[in-house]
Amino acid sequence: MAAAEGGAVDPRALSAPATDAAAALLARLVESGVRHVVLSPGSRSQALALVVAELERRGDVAVHVRIDERVAGFTALGIGRESGMPAAVVCTSGTATANLLPAVLEAHHAGIPMLLLTADRPPELRGVGANQTTRQPGMYAPNVRWEADLPAPDVTDPDGTSEQTAILRHVAGEALRAALGSGTRAPGPVHLNLPFREPLAGELPAWVDSASAAREADAALEASGALYQGGGGIGGADLPADPAEAPFRLEPGVRTVVVAGADAGPDAEELAHAGGWPLIAEIVSGARFGRRVVNGYRALLRDPELGGRVERAVVLGHPTLSREVVALLSRHDVEVVALRGPGEPLNLNGATVAVDAVAVVSGESDGVWLGAWMRASRDATVDLAPAAPDVQGLASAVPGERLGAISAELGAIRAPLDRPTLVDAVWRASWPHDRVVFGSSRLVRVADEVLGGKKVPVHANRGLAGIDGTISTALGVAIASQADGTAGVTRVLLGDLAFLHDVGALLLPPEEREPRIQVIVGNDGGGTIFDDLEVAGVADADAMRRVLYTPHTVRLEQLALAYGWEYHRATTRSALDQLLTAPVGGRQLIEVPLER
Repeated sequence: MAAAEGGAVDPRALSAPATDAAAALLARLVESGVRHVVLSPGSRSQALALVVAELERRGDVAVHVRIDERVAGFTALGIGRESGMPAAVVCTSGTATANLLPAVLEAHHAGIPMLLLTADRPPELRGVGANQTTRQPGMYAPNVRWEADLPAPDVTDPDGTSEQTAILRHVAGEALRAALGSGTRAPGPVHLNLPFREPLAGELPAWVDSASAAREADAALEASGALYQGGGGIGGADLPADPAEAPFRLEPGVRTVVVAGADAGPDAEELAHAGGWPLIAEIVSGARFGRRVVNGYRALLRDPELGGRVERAVVLGHPTLSREVVALLSRHDVEVVALRGPGEPLNLNGATVAVDAVAVVSGESDGVWLGAWMRASRDATVDLAPAAPDVQGLASAVPGERLGAISAELGAIRAPLDRPTLVDAVWRASWPHDRVVFGSSRLVRVADEVLGGKKVPVHANRGLAGIDGTISTALGVAIASQADGTAGVTRVLLGDLAFLHDVGALLLPPEEREPRIQVIVGNDGGGTIFDDLEVAGVADADAMRRVLYTPHTVRLEQLALAYGWEYHRATTRSALDQLLTAPVGGRQLIEVPLER
């Protein structure tokens, strides 16, 4: 260890370029509003990890450590889904970076902000057989909003005013801007690839929380004219200017329906109300509420007098749950106006008009059209609530009447759960301060068919509609929604295969605060969603069972015990209702056995 004159330790001897660079980047992100970091441990990323640990100690960020990078990626996705601000994901080099790809794809297609900070070997170790080294730059293209392969830091910065620090601060600002959707159609993932040379860790620089040093660094970089603009040796692309377009005018009188797909949000309900049009809202849309919502929309879209007479469909979000909506939006005799969203533009009929905004032109709406839909909607309403007790019968002095009422009450209490009553119980127990997360299982389609309108915040990974990452995403949603002490429970409703696919998400560090979350697993012992697909009519029964249905004998209770979750098993509606309405203090796994 080097010593300065007079025997004092030279602080430069304890510093490392990797640490100073990590501090510059992360401090800028924290200054700009990033409040969550999801981290998977690794050697090459240790400088980033130790800076994150110090920022957590100071109370600047909440850190969530996950040993599985796939779990880490989807946890960050859930945080971004709920909060609208990206979480930073930190991982080491090699296969660790590849494990983030599923979450990156979902974030891209669903328009969820995310910051990927992947540590890497320096350029001289790439392509020469070095350990844990692969081609990381461009790994996520074309699914990121912006990317940069940064130079390996080569100087220490004791006072926080070096050009290296200023460039990294600038890159952090550009990355956050791109993740939030500035200059693009929608928010999404951003990738910063960060090569580090040894030494990989050192003392945290004292200037990391100094606003004056940060301003000096930014001013010095601006004066030098070295602001990073993308391209060159760093990589990346310039960010385009924000698009501007006049709202598309929707004339009244045209027989119109508003279609709300995944993540459409309250705007869809507002548009349907303003236009006097029926609202076809998927259960994952966040728009299934209000006076215009249509119950049982699938059957009504098949009705020639209703769905067959639609002249215009205005689409918000990403519809994925019903063939009837896909058929409607594929018709050439229907004018389809789709508000632009993330991922590929909607154009199922080859003539869809994509717009940034719509405006309802004042005029008389078609009350006959709306009335026909609303009457049909009332007739299609499904009431799955348990029958109220026969109070008079229970209090009757006539033995036969009293015994009949008691028998009916016992029958209701002991009635086994099926899929409709399961989804109904979860929906009825949830309120605006709660969150409901649907997995891509058979249950979400049942919920879409039978559940009525209710203004409950809903999340689902429908960008690509994969079964992976559901629990991780829900944990991220719970973390973000409960971060400031807000009341509420996050309820996850999914099938057994989706649960098993993300079982690693159950592992949470004991140092982290437990979120209030209920993972409700409808366990029918395999992938029964295939029973409703074409393959069920053509496949050999043994082959169907072996490679599609994929039965299992996993004991969910033992998994809950191993991971430290509170476990419950509910076989009746009354038992499930009690679990869903009782106070929740932490992590609960609720298993509901279902018939195939």
